[in-house]
Amino acid sequence: MRTLVILGGGTAGTMAANKLRGRLAAEEWQIIVIDKDDNHDYQPAYLFVPFGINKVKQVRKSRRSFIDDGIEVRMADIERVDAEARLVHLGDGSELGYDYLIMATGTTPRPDQTPGMLGPEWRKSVHEFYTYDGMLALKKSLKDFQGGRLVMHITELPIKCPVAPLEFVMLADDFLTKKGVRAATEIVYVTPLDGAFTKPVASRELGHHLSTRNIKVEPDFMIESVDQEAKVIRSYDEREVAYDLLVTVPLNMGADYVAASGLGDELNYVPVDKHTNQSTAYPNIFALGDGSNLPTSKAGSVAHFSVEVFVDNFCELIEGRPMTHSFDGHANCFVESGNGRALLLDFNYETEPLTGHFPLPVGPMSLLKATRANHVGKLAFRHVYWNVLLPGRPLPLHAEMSMLGKRVEPQPVDA
Repeated sequence: MRTLVILGGGTAGTMAANKLRGRLAAEEWQIIVIDKDDNHDYQPAYLFVPFGINKVKQVRKSRRSFIDDGIEVRMADIERVDAEARLVHLGDGSELGYDYLIMATGTTPRPDQTPGMLGPEWRKSVHEFYTYDGMLALKKSLKDFQGGRLVMHITELPIKCPVAPLEFVMLADDFLTKKGVRAATEIVYVTPLDGAFTKPVASRELGHHLSTRNIKVEPDFMIESVDQEAKVIRSYDEREVAYDLLVTVPLNMGADYVAASGLGDELNYVPVDKHTNQSTAYPNIFALGDGSNLPTSKAGSVAHFSVEVFVDNFCELIEGRPMTHSFDGHANCFVESGNGRALLLDFNYETEPLTGHFPLPVGPMSLLKATRANHVGKLAFRHVYWNVLLPGRPLPLHAEMSMLGKRVEPQPVDA
């Protein structure tokens, strides 16, 4: 009997466990999933709940209820991994041996890493929406907000769901307009990037959406500290941005046990081959989802597509064959723009988000254009997530990105 241990029962860990249970003989393989608690959250709703788009009760369900009965689930803290001995050390002092290990413990916001971010005003006038508790606190503050300077700030990349801060400011514009206080509010988008997004075409299109909503962009801002008393954030080049209500994306980091195990980089992300998710240090270890250092977005779609590729590769590997499948960095993201509309991005390692249309069978949906169909698609995905994606059922979406329907703009020719 061989043992596969999966650390983390989130999106990537749950998908991998359920898909592999259907591919690995039960009499030959034991699959064990370890996580700290039984709460599985639909994290895209963290952004929606503060604006009343989703209800709190739609966010959280039992983790165990989405994991196949043929899989053992243990609730425990993870202390460290001894990769040489093939052992996982748990918080209760026990040890768990493995033949293969999947690390899928994701990434979390770390406000403690920025001086002044945590303090008496944390979750009062200083907020984040990347956690369950943060979502609830922000919902209350937005309900009470009557105008002033609303600042959306990103500490540093990479972050989970990099389009979410853009969605926040556009949803805030819509929310405050309907509330009747938008004219009394200045919205500022503060980013370490030199524009609204990381790639030229997407940055241009998304930047246009911000400018038409009178949302100011403060680019190239590398935060040094938060002064809660003065209500300003300060950059290393000594700029200051004042706020009445600050919504920040703290530094994102992988789990602490990754560092304790000597398996991570400076942000506790596991270095992997970007096409196979296999650890660059240990061939029997893989990292899936947000906890790896894949050079693409930390997004649910990346977890989905990369897990599809991983499962086929893993089945080849354990049979002693070369892994023949390659993940191309495919990601797609809906970007809520308010007023019941959303944009859609589709890209991979080599191809930036482009305009055009997303191909059938899901589409055609407009790319980088705000439409009602894209908004409906994003809202509908919550049902797909709980009932299709997590259980490991097939979706009519190819792991490999297609160029069908995309408009490739000519590159400028140097004089």
